[in-house]
Amino acid sequence: MREVDLRSDTVTHPSPQMRRAMAEAELGDDVFGDDPTLNRLEAMAADRLGKEAAVFVASGTMGNLVSILTHAGRGDEIIIGDKAHIFRSEAGGASALGGVAYNTLPNDSRGMLDLDELEAAIKPPDDHFTRTAMIGLENTHNACGGAPLTADDTKAVADIAHRHGVPLHIDGARIFNASVALETPVIELVKDADSVSFCLSKGLSCPIGSVVCGSGEFIQRARKWRKMVGGGMRQVGVIAAAGIVALDDMVERLNDDHATARRLAQGLAQIPGIEIDPDSLPTNLVFFKIADGDPALIMREINGQGVKGGMPARNWRFVTHYGITSDDIDYTLEVMEAACRKHATT
Repeated sequence: MREVDLRSDTVTHPSPQMRRAMAEAELGDDVFGDDPTLNRLEAMAADRLGKEAAVFVASGTMGNLVSILTHAGRGDEIIIGDKAHIFRSEAGGASALGGVAYNTLPNDSRGMLDLDELEAAIKPPDDHFTRTAMIGLENTHNACGGAPLTADDTKAVADIAHRHGVPLHIDGARIFNASVALETPVIELVKDADSVSFCLSKGLSCPIGSVVCGSGEFIQRARKWRKMVGGGMRQVGVIAAAGIVALDDMVERLNDDHATARRLAQGLAQIPGIEIDPDSLPTNLVFFKIADGDPALIMREINGQGVKGGMPARNWRFVTHYGITSDDIDYTLEVMEAACRKHATT
């Protein structure tokens, strides 16, 4: 049976070039600092993002956690959006493991923070208050339609943060999607941030891993936190080799994912019982609503036809990625239309 997996871009498999590079990777021990393939990946990542240094981590969640623990101490707070992945989908790690409080502000439809609200939220130096130790942005913003923030957006937040002596961290899990969508070099999108994490294992199609970038001093401290949370690795060059291929070969092809997402969104807009605004979905995340019929039944129907995705709730997300073709989109639309018509109640 045909399979089209739209659950996330984390389901990508490595390309043939990645597999060859992984098989042939020169290896060492990363904890001792002598895995040459990983050292090359970290140097590439730092250079690509315009930072002094970088450290490889197992996941985007680990990357954000290590960054927060490096910036903030027990009893400090971080300011992030109320729809931020750090707040909603990372198991409260900063609070549970670091004693760090979350101070959330409303995200707008693009994932941006209101600058006046941000200015007012930063705590003054006073024994009665927590210390504001970090401000976080997410780019692209998962829960806000995959919207990208511009370099000017980031600078506006960074200017406020730095005026108060507070570092800015970017959760850039899909920062390269933002770069491609905005036709802006990634270095421009993160130049005003003090730290940034990005995922290799989403649109860039690696099997595992993320990278945290920042100053040399920041990354040195982050390495200790990585060790403390169990992230020290050994012959990790077998994974890092895929990351090198990703940075060399997989960035520009993100345009293909955005194009297939656009085609999917426009097709879904033609199906009765689905509510969607294709113009609000600029990257590879396709959010829509099952407005008619039982979402659980529709999900079961499409899963039975090999289209993976959906959920029992009415709000759905499909994600395009490496391996999803135009034919896959056509098949998905056929399956979705049939399922929605079968289970329509009006």
